Amino acid sequence: MQEHDVVGIGNAIVDIIGRCDDAFLARHGYAKGSMQLVDAAAAAQLYDAMGPAVEISGGSGANTIVGVASFGGRAGFIGKTADDAFGQIFGHDIRSAGVTFTTAPAAKASEPTGRCLVLVTPDGQRTMHTFLGVSPQLGGGEVDPALVASARIVYLEGYLFDRAEAKAAFRDAAGIAARAGRQVALSLSDAFCVDRHRSEFLALIRSCVDILFANEAEITSLYQTRSFDDAARRAQADTKLAALTRSEKGSLILGEGKAIMVPADPVAEVVDTTGAGDLYAAGFLFGVATGRDLQTAGRLGSLAAAEAISHIGARPEKKLAELARAKGLIG
Repeated sequence: MQEHDVVGIGNAIVDIIGRCDDAFLARHGYAKGSMQLVDAAAAAQLYDAMGPAVEISGGSGANTIVGVASFGGRAGFIGKTADDAFGQIFGHDIRSAGVTFTTAPAAKASEPTGRCLVLVTPDGQRTMHTFLGVSPQLGGGEVDPALVASARIVYLEGYLFDRAEAKAAFRDAAGIAARAGRQVALSLSDAFCVDRHRSEFLALIRSCVDILFANEAEITSLYQTRSFDDAARRAQADTKLAALTRSEKGSLILGEGKAIMVPADPVAEVVDTTGAGDLYAAGFLFGVATGRDLQTAGRLGSLAAAEAISHIGARPEKKLAELARAKGLIG
């Protein structure tokens, strides 16, 4: 199998994105900016209430991998879908983005393909309600060892960590990567996700993670501190390389004995913050996988995040490789 720059393992989900105002969130009791898991009935109820929406294949890790491909990287993805209409949409979309996706749909799945209902308020904040469907039932036996071993970096999506099968898949993938001399990256995904799995995440980070991604809320939750600086110091002690994002404050990269501040790229208008962290990870991973220095990798992350928040949806609308070339970040 050809070598890949990055292969991701995560939830295979179709995003359903609609606009709403703050009053809609308050009326339904939704915490603005949060991600909440819901069952099929709650997803259907919200779908009926939210009005016009756009359906785009997504999932946090899949968005990152599509971003890597948009930079011109060789990218692959492992994620579970059902043999249904949403599963076909997901598979077609991710392959058409240039991503290797060979995970067969589950023919007799107990759940349908997952979906995420995303409510975007006028300030660009997104509030997500995720029906995971069959996606977290990905097991270790469904991790393609040849695809994982082909990757310079294997990227694990923290959102997938809620079930025993998925944890086994992560550990299998990390073991395959280690034996092949590859790097393992982990995204903490969400502060609520960290709350559920703090001790297991810490054990995973300390034992087999080479690159850690987290935003300010996630890293302070991981170390149970209100101080970002304190959390950053502890992350630096626990990891070889960490990329900590801080929205408009940019990002802090901790690695090679250095702490590097990278500014956020300016945008004319923040339309939708969905996928900002996913696309930051795409740029950073592409930079590291292709041998760029950490400062450049961070700038590629900032560029990709800025593109993501300038429009509705988490996938890049412009070719990230062209944007990066225009800024002299890649040849």
